Amino acid sequence: MSINTTLNYSPNFDKKKRKFQQIKFIIFHYTGMKNEKVAIKRLTDSKSKVSSHFLIRGNGKLITLVPELYISWHAGISSWQNYKSLNKHSIGIEISNQGHNYNYKKFSKKQIYSILKLTKYLIKKYKIKNKFILGHSDIAPFRKKDPGEKFPWKYLSKSKVGLWHDLNEKKLLKIREKKVGNYEKINFLKNLYKIGYSKVLNKNRNKNIKLLTSAFQRRFRQDLVNGIIDEECLLISKNLTKNLK
Repeated sequence: MSINTTLNYSPNFDKKKRKFQQIKFIIFHYTGMKNEKVAIKRLTDSKSKVSSHFLIRGNGKLITLVPELYISWHAGISSWQNYKSLNKHSIGIEISNQGHNYNYKKFSKKQIYSILKLTKYLIKKYKIKNKFILGHSDIAPFRKKDPGEKFPWKYLSKSKVGLWHDLNEKKLLKIREKKVGNYEKINFLKNLYKIGYSKVLNKNRNKNIKLLTSAFQRRFRQDLVNGIIDEECLLISKNLTKNLK
């Protein structure tokens, strides 16, 4: 299997090569810039100190920014399960989209086709586990929203790209926004920690619980992101812990 890509190398990467076996994760981002031209300029500007391995353009075409065996600067301060600073363990994929600050919109069909093709290629090449295919907001929930609630996680999961729950959607709707007590809220957070999300510390605890819940919702309950733990969120989190492999 091969992928068609244009080379537009970024200077923003660690000069020391990593080992093939170090690559464990795929991390999705949106560019979050006013337009694609500005995004490409930023990702290839040495002053910006940011990059990724790949960029998927609005028309679905692929740009290689950093060769896969070099560490690109896309994740920043991040964690998942026992992994910290995920740059050294991941391949970063930026997808052209203006994001929440500039009229966030759906990803195009051509982009989704390229996401699937590229990701399947990388999964096979590096033997990446399904549970390690993540969004930026999964690994940095207290500061990031991308790739956001319009990213097609449910659709991708049908092709075994990323996790999704196997609960009945109609039954879930019946318990949406049903309040839960403190005991259930604690269990919800424990489930998130089992899945891989960062633990909430006591500093700014309430604010960070809301941010963490919103990150979870952007991923697994995308049509209502309100940062409030309810019965639906609790049930989805419980289901996901059972399906971890």
